[in-house]
Amino acid sequence: MITIVVADDHPIARAGIQNLLSSDPELVIVGEAENGIEALELVEKLRPNILLLDLKMPGPRPAEVERHVRTNFPETITLVLTAHDRDAYLADMIAAGVSGYFSKSVRGDTLIKAIHRAMDGEYLITAAQKDRAKRWQESRSNRQEDMTEREKEILSLMCGGLDNEAIAKQLGITYRTTSFHVGNIFRKLGVDTREKAIAWAYDNFGNDPQSG
Repeated sequence: MITIVVADDHPIARAGIQNLLSSDPELVIVGEAENGIEALELVEKLRPNILLLDLKMPGPRPAEVERHVRTNFPETITLVLTAHDRDAYLADMIAAGVSGYFSKSVRGDTLIKAIHRAMDGEYLITAAQKDRAKRWQESRSNRQEDMTEREKEILSLMCGGLDNEAIAKQLGITYRTTSFHVGNIFRKLGVDTREKAIAWAYDNFGNDPQSG
């Protein structure tokens, strides 16, 4: 038997996965988690063969979940199953150590075969996915290197919900200078709104650009 923990914050999605995997009598879902904390607790308690991990859940970032699993429970194989097939997420999860990354649009029989292949020791990240991740990491590094420490500091404050006026007051600089830095951040990240800059920071730094 192959034991599986499903981590997804949508009950309907978990039910769908349960229904799909039930067609193979060798696959047994032993636990369901709706956030990152529950996922870690179930892996520790149940030591499943497979962790099927969604990327959009409350709690720790998925990459943090995976790094903890790899460090403490290396016998558990993590496969990502997500509706968010973005290069940033893909690169982050490959770096964290997942064995496979699949879109929720994947065929049921393909996912079942992938679970068996993973159990046989196959690494299921494809060459195309590796190339995507490599290009993204290079782009991320270039953008990060282009940003000054002041710009990273301001982006971090933006992620904390501060507007330009509040940022200027906290840093002891003028509103005009703050606006100038924000404009440079937009240009260097290739975005045109505050929301997109914040989303980029969350994707790449877990909301703290200075940690990168």
